[in-house]
Amino acid sequence: MVSKGFLERLLQLAYDEDLGAAGDITTMALVPEHLLGEGELMAKEALVFSGVEVFSMAFSHMDARVEVEMLAFDGQACASGACLARIKGPMRALLTAERTALNLVQRTSGMATFAARVRAAIEGTKLRVVDTRKTSPGLRALSKQAVLHGGLQNHRFGLFDGVLIKDNHLAALNGSIQEAVLRARQATHGLLKIEVEVSHVEGLKEAIAAGADVVMLDNMGDEEIERAVAIAAGRVLLEVSGQVSLERLFRLATLGVDWVSMGALTHSARAVDLSLNFRPMVRGT
Repeated sequence: MVSKGFLERLLQLAYDEDLGAAGDITTMALVPEHLLGEGELMAKEALVFSGVEVFSMAFSHMDARVEVEMLAFDGQACASGACLARIKGPMRALLTAERTALNLVQRTSGMATFAARVRAAIEGTKLRVVDTRKTSPGLRALSKQAVLHGGLQNHRFGLFDGVLIKDNHLAALNGSIQEAVLRARQATHGLLKIEVEVSHVEGLKEAIAAGADVVMLDNMGDEEIERAVAIAAGRVLLEVSGQVSLERLFRLATLGVDWVSMGALTHSARAVDLSLNFRPMVRGT
């Protein structure tokens, strides 16, 4: 999902932001150019790791002489205190790349860790939980990859690979779901599934009559969702979105919907606690 070219562009943007025109003033002033260093990436809490490639490239992009030995793999459950990677190379490069590397992998591992908790909450049910487009701009590919590493699934990646007719689209057509589905079907030549967002069961009925493939039940309570499932009767796939919490998932799994989308997987996952400490290399190591 995440290409090397994309990661190179992302890292260049991150370093342009961090280094500006003057570079790493502190490191250049204090650390001799010839000094070599080494260190370890350590887990300070239990987590699911995500970000092997971007973590390694954060250092090699800074200086090709840096060597990164990854000890954790993407999707691996790691205990608190586990060593996740060993790094060695020019000390200046290690210190300059440190924060960018940590910022990225703490967040991706946080998303993977939260996704794994969600997966555990629906264990034994048929419910599918997917992510959304509620990602930090520029970090969507890494975020969605992290969700996969946590054991869940992705919704559409962007605006280009799926049709989702939302309330603001309908407002442009005076609220006509029939017209919206017809136009979307014609524009995509029937090659893509058409999904419609509704906030009440009357909208669901309109979407079914219009020939939608998927209907998103937005911000509905459990009782209204139960009504929607009965009305749909398997004629369309039903997605629940809005007000979805970890605690509510099991209840939703019993209602008969097909999947749940959770923006919180990517926009609210807490960054995990990692440490990365460097020291000068002893000659001969």
